[in-house]
Amino acid sequence: MKRHSKLNRITLYDVLIALIVVMITVLVVYPLYYTVIASFSDPNEVYAGNTFVWIKGFTVDAYRNILKEKEIWVGYRNTIFYTLTGTLYNLFLTIPAAYVMTKKDLPFRGFISWFFFLTMYVSGGMIPGYFLVKSLGLINNPLVMIVGAGVSCYNLIVTRQYFSTSIPSDLYEAAYIDGADDGRCFVRIALPLAKPIVAVMALYYGVGRWNDYYTGLLYIYKSKYFSLQQVLNKILNSNLELKIDDGMDSDMIAYALRQYHAAQGMKYSIIFIGCLPLLIAYPFLQKYFAKGIMIGSVKG
Repeated sequence: MKRHSKLNRITLYDVLIALIVVMITVLVVYPLYYTVIASFSDPNEVYAGNTFVWIKGFTVDAYRNILKEKEIWVGYRNTIFYTLTGTLYNLFLTIPAAYVMTKKDLPFRGFISWFFFLTMYVSGGMIPGYFLVKSLGLINNPLVMIVGAGVSCYNLIVTRQYFSTSIPSDLYEAAYIDGADDGRCFVRIALPLAKPIVAVMALYYGVGRWNDYYTGLLYIYKSKYFSLQQVLNKILNSNLELKIDDGMDSDMIAYALRQYHAAQGMKYSIIFIGCLPLLIAYPFLQKYFAKGIMIGSVKG
């Protein structure tokens, strides 16, 4: 009885922790929730601030106005291609590099480690980067969206930590005794046991690739190569301008205001359209995400 009562006793500390968790959850979830209900609400109700709790004046006009744009399907196609190929490119470079960095007999291991770590604190900057891309002939070339960034140092560190702490060294030693080299150990031992961290890195890189707007803004000017984020930004900017002239009558002004409010409502549908594929994919990778991060961050 005494043990049972201890298990059921709720302390002030437990209450505070629960309140903090609830507050953080609300702060994280509510913006997405508001985006969804605002995207399906009447733009006038959104503009008046009446949609903080639930949908007001249900309508799908914002989605209809966006989806009728042919460019959005081009943007989706390009972004899916950039995300898939770019993520595979990142994994192809990051996973083997992290595995090699775990080898203590690697020549110049310390120098190579600092070479990678230095990129976390020092970068060439936007202008030198632009000249480099231009000299490589990648301006207005879709390849710049794929090969522009190969390895994230943070992701490399997390992956290296996983290989160091989660795969017993005895497996490698047994393989060496049987005549296997490092390449065979990587393909036959390390890679099959690294599925959780590979899934985590695929999620990290995939999210970054999907949301990459800045690279296209700097280097892509042809609309046929635009990413989804560039297309959505173009649609939004073309509808956000409120043009009222002195010669306009009351009906024309009212129409201009309705168009302006409709464009304001489109902002939320654009956010939801951009986030939807990631929201669909994340639940399938969640178990690998949690397992990979926890195992890769604990020593011993």
